[in-house]
Amino acid sequence: MYDRGSGPSSPAEQTVHLLAAAGRAVDVLLAERSDARGMSPFHVTVLRTLADLGPHARRDLAERMDAPPADVTRVIGDLLAQGLVQDLVVTIGGRHEVVTLTAAGTAALGAMQEDTLSVQDVLLASLTKGERTQLHYLLRRVCATAARAGAAR
Repeated sequence: MYDRGSGPSSPAEQTVHLLAAAGRAVDVLLAERSDARGMSPFHVTVLRTLADLGPHARRDLAERMDAPPADVTRVIGDLLAQGLVQDLVVTIGGRHEVVTLTAAGTAALGAMQEDTLSVQDVLLASLTKGERTQLHYLLRRVCATAARAGAAR
């Protein structure tokens, strides 16, 4: 985690490093939980994308996720083997393999959402309900500013 003794001395620098340390802790804890379920964070991202945006042709899914098609194909193969997605051949306007979430995939996503809440509870255990609400509000503002700063480049 964050070692105060060797870190930056100014509060502004500390804030940036603390945000980064908290993000790394979240990534590690979520990766441990998805790994325990036999999935990588990328597997989870594919499932979430299908849940949020609906069925996609493999090529379109890779494009939407801005990921290499070979990586998406490998992950889809893993998810097919676990029964979390299904692959349908659609011949409208040419031949397309369309990937869709199964009921088991929806259930797996639900379990991973519970994992996310569990990680949140672990990391925010020392905060009151009001402090959690305030942190959520502040982080939304910080992320919106970060998105605008990234878009400005």
